Amino acid sequence: MKILGIETSCDETAASVVEDGKILLSNVIASSVDLHAAYGGVVPEIAARSHLESILPVIDEAVKEVGWDNIDAIAVIQGPGLSGSLIIGVMTARTLAIAKQKPLYAIDHVHAHVYAAFLTEKANSLTLKAYSLPKEQPRFPLLALIISGGHTQLVFFRDHFKYTVLGQTVDDAVGEAFDKVAKILGLPYPGGPAIAKVAERGNPKAIKLPKAKFDVRKFDVRSNVRGLTSHTKGDYRFSFSGLKTAVLRASQAIAGKDFTLPSHELAGLLSGSQKDDIAASFQRTALETLITPVKIAVEEFKPTDIVVAGGVAANSELRRLLSESFENRVIYTDMKLCTDNAAMIAVLGFYKASLGQPAADPYSLEIDPNLQM
Repeated sequence: MKILGIETSCDETAASVVEDGKILLSNVIASSVDLHAAYGGVVPEIAARSHLESILPVIDEAVKEVGWDNIDAIAVIQGPGLSGSLIIGVMTARTLAIAKQKPLYAIDHVHAHVYAAFLTEKANSLTLKAYSLPKEQPRFPLLALIISGGHTQLVFFRDHFKYTVLGQTVDDAVGEAFDKVAKILGLPYPGGPAIAKVAERGNPKAIKLPKAKFDVRKFDVRSNVRGLTSHTKGDYRFSFSGLKTAVLRASQAIAGKDFTLPSHELAGLLSGSQKDDIAASFQRTALETLITPVKIAVEEFKPTDIVVAGGVAANSELRRLLSESFENRVIYTDMKLCTDNAAMIAVLGFYKASLGQPAADPYSLEIDPNLQM
């Protein structure tokens, strides 16, 4: 079964064709990140206009080798995301589903991030040659840490579509914290790769930063599943706003200025080595904040595998720390599939179709910018 996936939740316009939920046949992405870099973050109107310009050429490129006659269904991001971005993808998918007479499946963006790790094979093409995919698909039960610019969640899966959200951030997502700290240090957007690069030169123990406190209550996850998707939230909580503020205060102190100095004026007062140390200390603290609840959840729920997904999953220091803690139990996908892409949308669409999940009505499917797992 070949599924066309379409992704337009934020600033990437993407389309991908995946076969049988594991074979990557095409993966096309048009990013508008360079347009947003000048503003230090995503500008919704610019993102929407970029999607409008790119969506049809991107889909054409993704389907070119396979051909529409061989596409069995279409899967499209429904939410969460920016309204102006989502509507471009959904309306395009609805139109194509009607015109091409294909079933249409609505996909949760956060849920789909986990399914990027289910891709284990790729077509023999030059564009896909550089992708490094897991050798085997994740095994259930599995624990998923979903970490990106907009989301930080810990989810326990007993099987496909049988899951419990154990915890999520109560304020900033971890990727958002990386972006904000990068801005304090005068580093470019997006902040994740920029922080990681300068942190390599810094001392992660140079600055003592506070770790967020979270409360973990033990509960029987099995009672929350019952063979259906569960919306019961646990208390494996994350928090990054306090850490972000602590970095700002530490930077002000290092610069020899009081707390009234605006954050955007700090970067010019810090030396290169000071920025390196601040970045390294922040990164280590943020990553340890992520790993601690994962360790607790692994002990409590005994997953077979651990999947780390989302843009922050591309962080090499995070991968090193997780490998130290869990050795071969952690499954990552290729770094190019950690950030937003349509392959993950297509994979989840395959499982929806093959496991009998209901298709969406192409005449009435609506976007859901606040969609939650």
